[in-house]
Amino acid sequence: MAAAAATAASKGNGGGGGRAGAGEASGSRKKKGPGPLATAYLVIYNVVMTAGWLVIAVGLVRAYLAKGSYHSLYYSIEKPLKFFQTGALLEILHCAIGIVPSSVVLTSFQVMSRVFLIWAVTHSVKEVQSEDSVLLFVIAWTITEIIRYSFYTFSLLNHLPYLIKWARYTLFIVLYPMGVSGELLTIYAALPFVRQAGLYSISLPNKYNFSFDYYAFLILIMISYIPIFPQLYFHMIHQRRKILSHTEEHKKFE
Repeated sequence: MAAAAATAASKGNGGGGGRAGAGEASGSRKKKGPGPLATAYLVIYNVVMTAGWLVIAVGLVRAYLAKGSYHSLYYSIEKPLKFFQTGALLEILHCAIGIVPSSVVLTSFQVMSRVFLIWAVTHSVKEVQSEDSVLLFVIAWTITEIIRYSFYTFSLLNHLPYLIKWARYTLFIVLYPMGVSGELLTIYAALPFVRQAGLYSISLPNKYNFSFDYYAFLILIMISYIPIFPQLYFHMIHQRRKILSHTEEHKKFE
């Protein structure tokens, strides 16, 4: 899930519009983009996903203005959040069929980790849905995805505004730690309820002679953030310097 939070900048693979550097020169060659039909489909996909996350953002603002409180805002955007985050599973298909030049494994990990948090934690453990930590990662994801899908859309149209490019490679500095903190706190809040209910756990004896402790599994996921978070974060810092410095140099020659 730490990797999923990194989509603000590390996921130049992707959601629909290809790598951040797609179309840029690689040595003397340029990366080949998707064909006309695939490009049209990807533009539509990214526009729909941008609109979907904008709906979530508007829903959060409207609910806050109506309630006058940020507590339990999750319920106001639960359905669109589940729908559009689950819709990101199509990104795995995009990579698998080759219309987006990205790693199927990495994209699968990034997308599935978010889907897991939405369905296997937040949806399954109702008690955590009112936690402020849920709002923390939802806000981080929402801003991230609006920027990311906008970036892909304009990149596919070969008309990428510098502001969107800058936002994609800058706002993660705050959004990534914010999202990771929300994810970790949400999983931590779910632990006692998971343990008490024995949620998704399989005990011995059984005819398959197999056991599974979902409580321990969630703890392992939390521990996995320790090595993953710093590596991805500093990788994104490096990518930011590389991409934005390249843009500044290009402007000087124009």
